[in-house]
Amino acid sequence: MHLKDDSIAWNIYVCAVYCNLELVKEFPRIIENDDFEKIYVTTDCDHVICYIRGMIVDYSTSLLTNIHETLPTFDTGETTIIRGIYEYWHYGCDGFNDRGWGCGYRTLQTICSWIIINKNLQQKVPSIRNIQETLVTLEDKEKSFIGSRDWIGCFEVCLILDNFYNVNSKIVHIRSGQELSKYLHVIKQHFEEFGCPIMMGGDQDCSSKCIVGMHTGLKEAYLLIIDPHFIGKAKSIEELKSNQWVRWQSIKDFVYSSFYNLCLPQIKIT
Repeated sequence: MHLKDDSIAWNIYVCAVYCNLELVKEFPRIIENDDFEKIYVTTDCDHVICYIRGMIVDYSTSLLTNIHETLPTFDTGETTIIRGIYEYWHYGCDGFNDRGWGCGYRTLQTICSWIIINKNLQQKVPSIRNIQETLVTLEDKEKSFIGSRDWIGCFEVCLILDNFYNVNSKIVHIRSGQELSKYLHVIKQHFEEFGCPIMMGGDQDCSSKCIVGMHTGLKEAYLLIIDPHFIGKAKSIEELKSNQWVRWQSIKDFVYSSFYNLCLPQIKIT
C-alpha cells in the first residue's frame, strides 16, 4: 500500500505487518535497520498491526538534473546562474539513510556530480562512507569518524574536492546573515568566472545549502537554493519546486544570528 501524507514533505511507504502478540517482542530486532523511520501499532483482536514507514529509495543512477531551470524568472534586475549540468543529491537518494545529519555530504555530492559531468570524468560520485574514509586518510578526522553521523562543512568539502579532483576552493566567512548583502559581489563574480555551484554552511542555521544562482533587484536580492533535505524519490522537478526544495530565497530570510561559510570551488568548464 502506498500513501501520501500531505502534512509532511516526503512520501510515505506503508506496509502492514500482522503477527501474533507473542511476536511483538521481536519488533525491535526487525526494525533496527535505519531504513525504517517510525512504527504505528494498533490492535486487532489477538493480533497486532504494525505500520512501518519507510523512506529510503536508491535511485542514484537516475537522479534529476538541473532542477532549478523551470523556476520563474524576474522581470527586472540582474540574474546570474551556474553553467553546466549537476545531479540533485539529497537525503537517502542512494539507499543510505542520512536524514538529520547528512546534508553537507549531499551538497558536496551535488558539486561532485557537476565536476564529473562537465569535465567528462570516468568517476562515480563518492559515497558518504567513501568521503568519511578519505577524511580519515587525510588525517583530518579520527578513525571513529568512519560510520559516524558527524556533520561536515565547507573545510571538509575543500579537502575532498582537492583530493578527488585536484580542485582548489576558496572559503568565505560571513559573520552574520545580516551581512550577506556585502558578499553578493563575491558570489556573482564566482558564477561569472567559474560557473560552479557553491556550498553554504552555518552555525545557528546549520542546514547545508547548494547555491546555483543569484538575483539582484532594485530593492531585494535572492539566492537560488538547492535544498538537500528532501526524502524519498523525487519524481519530477515540479514536485520539488512546489515543495520549495529548489527556490529563490531572499537574503532577508537568512538567519541574522548565524554566521555563514561559503565554499567556492575554483574550477571552470572549458
